[in-house]
Amino acid sequence: MPKIDNMLAILWMLRSGEKVTAKQISERLEMNIRTVYRYIDTISTSGVPIVSEPGHNGGYSLLNHFIEAPLFFDVEEQTSLFHAAVFAEEAGYYGGEALDRAISKLSHHSNQEQETKVNQHVTSFEVISGLRLDAMEPILKELEQAVADGYSVNILYHKSGEKPLSERLVDPYRMIYWNNKWYVIGFCHLRKDIRSFRVDRMENLMLTKNTFKRPENFSASDFFVKNLLPTIEDKEGIISLVLNGGKSALDDICQHWFLGHYLQERTSNQAVFLLEKDVIHTYVPHLLLPYNTSIKVIEPVSLKKRIIEVLSELIEFHQV
Repeated sequence: MPKIDNMLAILWMLRSGEKVTAKQISERLEMNIRTVYRYIDTISTSGVPIVSEPGHNGGYSLLNHFIEAPLFFDVEEQTSLFHAAVFAEEAGYYGGEALDRAISKLSHHSNQEQETKVNQHVTSFEVISGLRLDAMEPILKELEQAVADGYSVNILYHKSGEKPLSERLVDPYRMIYWNNKWYVIGFCHLRKDIRSFRVDRMENLMLTKNTFKRPENFSASDFFVKNLLPTIEDKEGIISLVLNGGKSALDDICQHWFLGHYLQERTSNQAVFLLEKDVIHTYVPHLLLPYNTSIKVIEPVSLKKRIIEVLSELIEFHQV
């Protein structure tokens, strides 16, 4: 057995709560007693509180508080960690190599019974996500380091379809993963304001020696969602959007990242949202089309007409 496996085996024996002699360890693990002493010294040096009692009834044991500590993961905890690793990998997590090493250690130091049960759970599901962009991993790692250490970054950035690239000095406050894309939220020195930047639109990134202080109580998720949603400025111009449909379809649309923020009332077969008329006519038709006949517009009547217009435009486009 490798050295680390032997030391873990000794720890398992000591965690029983009973005193164990060097001879008992030697016989059970089939190793020289001098090797046992050497491993005990190594384990103690690493910080494990091993109590050594000499004499006829002596032996090795662990302090009670260490025995009760969660040194090893149970089956449920292991399964959760494996599941989390699958989700992280499919999301394009930038720490993939370190994650693989951690999972490998977890697998290596599980007993046979744990490994069998964990495998039954791990192989019971799969995660399907969008296209992974492995080329972004170096930039994501540097960004995460800059966020953690509080260093500004220089980036070459382009907006959608825009050239040439613009150079930006950014204080990265937080990183966000949303809708299969990575973003960084931070203060843009060029615009003198907090902005969000898509990482896949960064052509180059360079750490600087400039440090920054993140605003207290800053919520990157609140900032991000607020900038995704249209602002409702004219309270008097707000009208009701009333939709009827089956429970499943309404559940789905009420949890939509956009419409869910404007939900006011909900029954088993109806949902009421409050939005500006222009917002309803601009965004909502495209959100409702995928639901086909499972969602029916009750109000406003103008939305029904707008949906017909959108469909007519699509038909005309594809007939050309």
